[in-house]
Amino acid sequence: MTPIATTTRPKRTACVRAWLRTSVLYDGGYGDAVNDRGLVAKTSEEWLTEVSPEKSRGTFKLFLGYAPGVGKTYSMLSEAIRRASRGEDVAIGVVESHGRKAVAELASRIDRIPLRRLDFKGTVFEEMDVDAILARKPSVVLVDELAHSNIDGSRHTKRFEDLMDLLEARIDVLSTMNVQHIESLGPTVLQITGVQVHETVPDWVMQRVDEVQLVDLTLQALKERMSRGDIYPVDRVERALSHFFRPGNLIALRELALRQVTQVVDHSLDAYLTKDGAQSAKGVLERIGVCINANPAGQYLIARGSRLARAMGGELYVFYIDLGKKLDPDEWKSLTANLQFAESLSAHVVRASGSRLIEGIREFTREYHITQVIVGRSVRAGWRWFPYLSSIHGLLRDSPTLDVHIVTQEPHR
Repeated sequence: MTPIATTTRPKRTACVRAWLRTSVLYDGGYGDAVNDRGLVAKTSEEWLTEVSPEKSRGTFKLFLGYAPGVGKTYSMLSEAIRRASRGEDVAIGVVESHGRKAVAELASRIDRIPLRRLDFKGTVFEEMDVDAILARKPSVVLVDELAHSNIDGSRHTKRFEDLMDLLEARIDVLSTMNVQHIESLGPTVLQITGVQVHETVPDWVMQRVDEVQLVDLTLQALKERMSRGDIYPVDRVERALSHFFRPGNLIALRELALRQVTQVVDHSLDAYLTKDGAQSAKGVLERIGVCINANPAGQYLIARGSRLARAMGGELYVFYIDLGKKLDPDEWKSLTANLQFAESLSAHVVRASGSRLIEGIREFTREYHITQVIVGRSVRAGWRWFPYLSSIHGLLRDSPTLDVHIVTQEPHR
């Protein structure tokens, strides 16, 4: 809901107070307020609260893109200028222009809260000043590049944590991000592009978003922007076009962004229909179980399970069984990373020990009432795939109500 412009609030307040003066009588000034029918009436403050209730938290709008240069920051600034023209108190918390003149020109038309200067190892960096924003308390604040990692000495490690503080202070936030920074999509993005994204935003942050606006641009238009030097300096254009900005990469990332927005819309519709009584809540909760080991590709399986659980409104469980095999240091590191990744996606992590993998999976699915289980297979398994497939058939035979997803784990590039 769009906040009421500050220019209209005094008129409405005056009208309500005038109505209260004509409708409420006081019994000598000592008792409760009563109306002309002798009934206890609300005070003027109670009536004002009812007419204009104070929201419990700020509204979070995210401008989501699929690649640098599609126009996320420009779109965010354009909306901020429109809101300011309607009388809303809008301020910039942080905006990164990256030398783009059009972005810098728009940003110059909005009040900017000074950045905080921090010294790190002899170099001065500038970060968003959360305390200054909270003290200024605008109606709307712009927070660019949601996945940004803050310099040591900042209020929080990550910028999305700063944003949560602003929302709790009932400040509306406009922010930007590319789809590859969503944590559960990391393994998929690595497979597509060969690039490991290190600055990520947990999936629970996406669940806090009130509105997502997809900032879309055709591949041809993006390539033209690149060629003109509107995104990167001209001397970096050819390298960018032959690496991350390859057409195949961009098509896949664009599809991921479209799917993400569709998922947010579907959840919003489900929430509305349930609240409105148009449909009843689901009677059976889906529980998605993902079976992993020390293989680094386990993160890909976990990410697939997380997206499936979110799409179905279910819960995510990640299962690891210790078969007694001694792990070398690299395997321990990989297993730890897999389990930490699962926890970052709010999965229920279950660890057990045993001598037979399929028997362990069977017990896991029974104990935790798993409805769908995801297991992996390697493209390099060769003849070893056949005994494994036989074991999977046994699992299906013994658990007829269980859906089994067999996912091929591609080797890392």
